[in-house]
Amino acid sequence: MNFALDAEQAELRTAIRKYLSTEVAPLVERHERAGTFPFEVLRGLVPFGYLGGYLPEEQGGLGISRVTWAMMMEEAGYCWPSLRTMLNITNGPIERLAQVGTPAQKERYLAPLLQGDGKVFNGFTEPDAGSDVSSITTKAVLDGDEWVLTGRKLWITGGVFADWGTVLARTYSPTSDGAMSTFLVDRRETPFEVSKVETMVLRSSGTAELAFDGVRLPKENLIGTEGSAFKDTLAFIGAARINVAMGAVGAAQRAYELSLEYAKTRHQFGKPIGSFQLVQQKIVRMRMKIDAARALCYNAAAALDRGESARLETSLAKLYATEVAHEVADDAVAVHGAIGYATEYPVERLFRDTRGRASPRARPRSRPSSPGASCSASPPSVSA
Repeated sequence: MNFALDAEQAELRTAIRKYLSTEVAPLVERHERAGTFPFEVLRGLVPFGYLGGYLPEEQGGLGISRVTWAMMMEEAGYCWPSLRTMLNITNGPIERLAQVGTPAQKERYLAPLLQGDGKVFNGFTEPDAGSDVSSITTKAVLDGDEWVLTGRKLWITGGVFADWGTVLARTYSPTSDGAMSTFLVDRRETPFEVSKVETMVLRSSGTAELAFDGVRLPKENLIGTEGSAFKDTLAFIGAARINVAMGAVGAAQRAYELSLEYAKTRHQFGKPIGSFQLVQQKIVRMRMKIDAARALCYNAAAALDRGESARLETSLAKLYATEVAHEVADDAVAVHGAIGYATEYPVERLFRDTRGRASPRARPRSRPSSPGASCSASPPSVSA
C-alpha cells in the first residue's frame, strides 16, 4: 500500500515545519524548565487544521483525512512531545461537543476552542482505572435540576492549567442505574480540587489529580445522551491512538536525525564516530524501526479513512510505535555518549518523554502517598 504524501500534503507539511521550527521550538526549553505550556501557539496552529481539522466542515472542521492528520501529529511530536500531547487533549472535547453537544454548549465552549481559545482536560483515568474505562467509579447522581459529581480522576493531562473539561462518570437517575455519561465541568463556575502531579515525562503538560467532592453541576452540563458515553469513549480512544502513535514516530525521527548528525561531526580516535561499525549498526536499526512504525500508523489511519473501526490496527500501531520511540531514544543517548545525559540537549528529554508513551508492563493502582512510596511503572497514557 502506498502512503507517499501527495503534493497538497507535502506542501502542508512544509508549512507546518516552518511554523513549528520558528514559532514553537524556541519556546520549548523555557517552558520545560518552568513546567508551563504556551497556549498561544494553539491559535497559530488553527489555520493548519490542528484543532478539529479532521471533523467534517458542517461540524466546524476542514474534512482532513486521518492519513493527513497522522502526518500532522508526527510533525508535532517531532517538534515537542508535550505539544502533541496538548493537541490530543484539546481535540477530545472538540470532537465530543461537535458530535453531540447542544447548541448552547457549542456556542459557549466549542466555538472558542476551535479558534485556539481554551484550556481543557479529559477526565477519563482514575487511580484504579486507566485504559480499562469500564472500571471507573466516579459517579453523578441526579438531584432535582443538578447532577452531584463525586470521585477522583488521576493522571489528567492539562488538568493543572484547564478552565474546563469533560468528565466520564456513572450516572444514577430514574432513567440510569450506573450507565456512563459525559459531563462538562467548568472550573470557573463549579470549583473542584486540583493537585499537580510531578512527573518525569511531558513536564509541560500539566498532569494533575482532580477531586470532585459533591460538586454540583447544572443539569444541562450533560453532554450527549445519558448513559451513552461508554461506547463513544472507546471510539474516541481508538482514534486517539493514532495521535499517540504518530507523535511517538515524530519523537523517534528527531532522535534519529540528531544521532545521525552527531555521528558525522563527533570525532574519536581521529575520525567521525559514524565510521565505527557499532554506531552504524545502531543508526541503521533506528531507521528500520521508525520506517516500520510509520507504516503501521499510516495503515491504521487509512483504515479509519475507510470508515472501519480499526481497533486492531490502531492498537498495534500505538503499541509498536511507542515502544520503538523509546528504543530509538535509548540508542540515541548511547550514540551521544556523555552529552546524551545533559539536560541542555534534546536527546535527554526525548528519552524521558518517549518512556512516558512506552507501554508499561504494569499500571499503578493509585497515586503514591509520598515520594519513594511506590516503584510502579509509568501512568496510563489513555488521555495523553
